[in-house]
Amino acid sequence: MSTSVNGNGAQIKMYTTDWCPDCWRAKSVMRGQDVEFEEINVEGDEDARELVQRLNNGNISVPTIVFPDGDVLTEPSTTVLMAKLSQL
Repeated sequence: MSTSVNGNGAQIKMYTTDWCPDCWRAKSVMRGQDVEFEEINVEGDEDARELVQRLNNGNISVPTIVFPDGDVLTEPSTTVLMAKLSQL
């Protein structure tokens, strides 16, 4: 799924795994706020996994959420994620 945020063509990318409860929560928060995003599962995508490692000092930490403004949130709490989404 690849869609725009707020109709402006900007992309939010969320790097996830199928088994990650924090990923489930972050996706639920985003959907609850009607924020569109592209989900990329790092388990089946070596390039995505390598990107997540680069962004997180060598760790494969998910969810890693990359925003169009260049901000990156890794394993954000609901409060932190909501604060960032309120800026969109």
